[in-house]
Amino acid sequence: MDTAIAVVPMGLGHLRQVLDLGHQVFDTTIKPYTSWSLTAVAEHLDSPDNACWVALDSDRVVGFVLGSMEFEHRDDWAYLEWIAVAPDMQGHGIARRLVNVCSEALFARGAHHIVTDVEDRNSASAALMTSSGFVPAATVTLLVRPNPAAPDDDAALPPISKRDLVRRGRLSVEHPLR
Repeated sequence: MDTAIAVVPMGLGHLRQVLDLGHQVFDTTIKPYTSWSLTAVAEHLDSPDNACWVALDSDRVVGFVLGSMEFEHRDDWAYLEWIAVAPDMQGHGIARRLVNVCSEALFARGAHHIVTDVEDRNSASAALMTSSGFVPAATVTLLVRPNPAAPDDDAALPPISKRDLVRRGRLSVEHPLR
């Protein structure tokens, strides 16, 4: 673990770097129903949940986590939705620190469960979440029905290497009902 990296609550001054880092590492084509945008970040930052954190190396944002006390219609469930670490800073325990501080904040706000999701080919993210206390609860398969009249140029998702998923994947895994 790199103790020179400070983990602090995310503020407005971090917004540009968080947005840029997300654009650098997230591949939203894997799950086309998600989008990384200024709106996604701002909505989290605007919540009173104290569940948005950044990892700082001096004044450089090298990682972040965005969580909230909003998961579907459950007031007692929280959502760890976005987490990222700069590619050159991965492997230093930053992601684990971010998951832990976000989880602690959400539990302190009253969460009984924290839900997150991981794309099935992202084994590094799944391993992080499992070792952080998350356990698989459900498997959801994205089914796509192409328009037969449309060109077939986007029928299949592009091949993505394991390394790409580790560097650009969205971290998460679902927590079970208890």
